[in-house]
Amino acid sequence: MLTTFLIAIAVLVLLFVMMAVKIVHQGHRYTIEHFGRFVRVAQPGFNFVPPFFYRVGHKINVMEQVVDIPGQEIITKDNAMVAVDGVVFFQVLDAAKAAYEVSDLYAAIMALSTTNLRTVMGSMDLDETLSKRDEINARLLNVVDHATEAWGVKITRVELKDIRPPADIVNAMTRQMKAEREKRASILEAEGARASEILRAEGDKQSQILEAEGRKEAAFRDAEARERSAEAEANATKSVSDAIEGGSVQAINYFIAQKYVEAIGMFATSPNAKTILFPVEATQLMGTLGGIGELAREAIGDGLSKAATPKPRPTTTAERGTPPGVPGVPRIQG
Repeated sequence: MLTTFLIAIAVLVLLFVMMAVKIVHQGHRYTIEHFGRFVRVAQPGFNFVPPFFYRVGHKINVMEQVVDIPGQEIITKDNAMVAVDGVVFFQVLDAAKAAYEVSDLYAAIMALSTTNLRTVMGSMDLDETLSKRDEINARLLNVVDHATEAWGVKITRVELKDIRPPADIVNAMTRQMKAEREKRASILEAEGARASEILRAEGDKQSQILEAEGRKEAAFRDAEARERSAEAEANATKSVSDAIEGGSVQAINYFIAQKYVEAIGMFATSPNAKTILFPVEATQLMGTLGGIGELAREAIGDGLSKAATPKPRPTTTAERGTPPGVPGVPRIQG
């Protein structure tokens, strides 16, 4: 009987120990109650909770969790109906508050997110709801996180998954976008044409300026050439005049022969005359060349003949006469 009693006591003690040992897994917290009153939070690992007097009240998941916001119809500020759904990410920071400050944490977070989503999007126009998702997420996060702070919960993120306007509004938005893009294309084409015309006008202006500068430079060059030609002609005439004044008949013969040759050249280049016949004696041509050579010799040896040349004798009537190679010129008296 004693042995049986001891065995029964041992079994009861073993059962008591087994019932008292609680293993809490990582990422969870257990609330311990003493006759229904919260006393402490069991941390992850080995925990001894005497049965009959203490028990585990709630098992709280303290890892980050997600709650889906079901799709719902929301009326915007401009009376447009849109379908919206989203998700809420949260984490329990205080297991005791999450267990005893709210009866159903998940349902409470879902209801709070849904009502605030309607409030936030209902105060915005349709265009704002479609283009300002980040602003909507931030406002929802601020409102929901502030409301759940008393529950020991931290709202980490609020995201809108989808915003679906009605089909007719989508079609109207598509037509509006198409018209806007066509308008931009027309404006860009007009600006391109304008820029092209401006560049073309600038090019014409520069071309005309360069052409005018070219004409100015050419006229300046022509004037300079004529000035130098006139200066050379004046120098040549002065030299001939000085030679004639000094008593040189060959100088005036050269001058007259030059004009004679120029007159013949004008006959040859006349567009109305295909064939020209006129007598030109070889002896006159040789005489002209001889007069030119005599003039050259006089010009070269002028410096030497001033000291050694005797006084010029008067020319005879035979030496005066028609200039060599120039027919029809009257005789020049000495």
